[in-house]
Amino acid sequence: MTREPGSSNVRAVERALQILGCFDQYHPERGVSEIAKAVGLHKATTYRLVSTLLSYGYLERAEDGQRYRLGMTLASLGFIAMRRTDVRREAMPIMTDLAARLDETCDLSVYNRGELYFIEVVQGSRALTIAAAVGRSLPVHATASGKVLLAHLSDAERKAALQGPLAAHTPRTITRRAELRKQLDVVRARGYAFDDEELEPDVRAVSAPVRDREGNVIAALSVTCPTSRLPLDRVPAIAAEARQAADAISRRLGWR
Repeated sequence: MTREPGSSNVRAVERALQILGCFDQYHPERGVSEIAKAVGLHKATTYRLVSTLLSYGYLERAEDGQRYRLGMTLASLGFIAMRRTDVRREAMPIMTDLAARLDETCDLSVYNRGELYFIEVVQGSRALTIAAAVGRSLPVHATASGKVLLAHLSDAERKAALQGPLAAHTPRTITRRAELRKQLDVVRARGYAFDDEELEPDVRAVSAPVRDREGNVIAALSVTCPTSRLPLDRVPAIAAEARQAADAISRRLGWR
């Protein structure tokens, strides 16, 4: 096993990952004794770890009830990872072109456990740009891309995402659920979302949905600018640019 220099590994997590890693095309199913032998653990320890992985769906019982195989939770996570890789690859040339034409920051984000998560960022060349970085998480209720993603979640997912207090990041942040719900209806109807200094003062953004082959919204493409370069009367034009770019990415992903 290769470890990053200076990394700190939790022993139980390491062992659980070793158990998951012992399943392959030649050993798609294993019993507890086989698993224990494969990873070099005591059978009782292996049984406890297997039971935990089973309860979270990372493992499932084989048809005989005695052996185990990789569970659907892993398949779901793998699908999410593959989808993100696909959307980033297909989005990059379009984002690069959009950022160059507008000379503004363009970012791509996805919904991740109640937050907005950046998976790609292309900066403009201006001296004053908006700070954004791949891997950064932001609140969904206070961002244009977050509102795009919220607007297209299922009712149950949206309720879960908004179950806690809606924190006020600026005086303009929407903190009332009823008001946010009305705005999400507008987002769905007009095809883009707008953030008017709701996360940071003097920053505005517009965002449009990116769809997969089946038409599901899987990401949001955003253009973010200082308010001095995005006056309110320019929002519809920038929104049209964002929508065209997001639709182009969607078509590259198979959407028609």
